[in-house]
Amino acid sequence: MKILVLFYSTYGHIYHMAKAVVEGAKQIEGMDVELKRVPETLSPEVIEMMGATQAQTAFSEVPIASVNELADYDAIIFGSPTRFGNMTAQMKAFLDATGSLWAAGALIGKIGSVFTSSATQHGGQESTILSFHTVLLHHGMLIAGLPYSFAGQTIITEMSGGSPYGASTIAGGDGSRMPSENELQGARFQGKHVASLVARMKN
Repeated sequence: MKILVLFYSTYGHIYHMAKAVVEGAKQIEGMDVELKRVPETLSPEVIEMMGATQAQTAFSEVPIASVNELADYDAIIFGSPTRFGNMTAQMKAFLDATGSLWAAGALIGKIGSVFTSSATQHGGQESTILSFHTVLLHHGMLIAGLPYSFAGQTIITEMSGGSPYGASTIAGGDGSRMPSENELQGARFQGKHVASLVARMKN
């Protein structure tokens, strides 16, 4: 039973969430969970001008995924920051290259799930995940979200990401806010939830 956690991160927020997703998925016995990233499309010079060079060093050793290997997994949990209410161009470029997998029906029946981040509380988290689902549905994937059995979704004592569509975090306008413990718990819950579905399908 194999799960891929596939992410794109600019300033590290999604990377931290992705690691939590991996932790959660590994809680299910017998689950082989891999963490990989999609290729960066921006030049090092642009990344430096954005002030993201140091942040990206933290996950520079994470392997870059290839399109064809997606078919090797029973589930893929995707992580992408929001860009104007949609996934990043880097993630979209990677998914746009999956036409051969679509033609072969290689992802039909596999579980797909999405987590995200935004600068503000209402910065397009839900629309990013929902629009991401469109791609997964075109591939015939089965969509898993973040059930309300994760009690952290209903807290009102603090600002927090998370919706029934998937785990999320709020980065702040200057990117200084890293995922809270509640947001990381949501990511762990989502990873474990997807892994439990994979295990159930395999039994």
